[in-house]
Amino acid sequence: MQSKRESLMETGLNVGSGFLIAWIMTITVLPLFGLHTTINESFQITLIYTLVSILRGYLWRRYFNNMATRRIEV
Repeated sequence: MQSKRESLMETGLNVGSGFLIAWIMTITVLPLFGLHTTINESFQITLIYTLVSILRGYLWRRYFNNMATRRIEV
């Protein structure tokens, strides 16, 4: 079983590895919908979504690790 720190590190690396792709997609896709942003604004948008994604992944992992621990104890 992973520690909380290991769970956070795995989730961070997983989401972080997709950050660059998401940033490029933000720069590319938003103009297709008539939304024009600067590189800095695109970076900030991607950063916000990335931080939310890290938190979401961490919370789900902790939930399922907790459920697995409860099954072992029973």
